[in-house]
Amino acid sequence: MKRLFASSDRLIVGHLAEALQAQRIRCLVRNQYLAGAAGELPVNETWPEIWLLDERDWPEAEGLLAELLGPRPDGRSWLCRCGELLEAQFTQCWHCGALRGEPAQPGSGGRPGVA
Repeated sequence: MKRLFASSDRLIVGHLAEALQAQRIRCLVRNQYLAGAAGELPVNETWPEIWLLDERDWPEAEGLLAELLGPRPDGRSWLCRCGELLEAQFTQCWHCGALRGEPAQPGSGGRPGVA
């Protein structure tokens, strides 16, 4: 067995475990009811974890998790093609709906009224 993923959010862990099992990747969720021990144990030791039962499934499981979780923020803010400055955790602009990294449309010139 090998630990694949851990999070403080039981819902995310449960969702990911179900997605893995739907792809016939056998896994086990551990620590899902251990949150009450936080304080007696280090907090991150009480987080629910997904463990792969067969380590040969690692590449497929890791790929599926990367697809489901999407890109991780690099910690830097980003400037949208419309001129809106967004924090790193956002992958879509609240103002125009553009996705992070989409090129500016020809002739858009940014958001009106923004120099």
